[in-house]
Amino acid sequence: MSKESKNLIVGLDIGTSKIACIVAEMTAEGTLEVIGAGMHESSGMKKGMVVNIDATVGAIQQALQEAELMADCKIREVYTGIAGGHIRSSNAHGMIKIKDKEVAQTDVVRAIETASSISLPGDQQILHILEQEFSIDGQEGIKKPLGM
Repeated sequence: MSKESKNLIVGLDIGTSKIACIVAEMTAEGTLEVIGAGMHESSGMKKGMVVNIDATVGAIQQALQEAELMADCKIREVYTGIAGGHIRSSNAHGMIKIKDKEVAQTDVVRAIETASSISLPGDQQILHILEQEFSIDGQEGIKKPLGM
């Protein structure tokens, strides 16, 4: 395998009918050049949900191996999307006290941790947290609170 993984960007699409993988290399000019692709019939998926984990993993491995062979590289990381009716999103709020000082990164982390402590049903978990805005002393809509 000749390509260094630090210059590679790999996309993986896990669908109900097929698993598709594309390998691109970042050029010196900052553009992407597709150097490999792999596809395999999807097994183990139904309406966007995994119904057979072993079959799904096998199909993913086949698509990845095909892309690795074409690109002459070893895939170590992929970007993939998760979609389907089983994916939910919600907004949560976290509040902390900061007395007589500027907002530090540790304060931001504490506020996010507070917002993340929401109660979820047993079959749900937090996949990703996206900070939308902060409020300080009644002022809303703050995007970057550090130093305020």
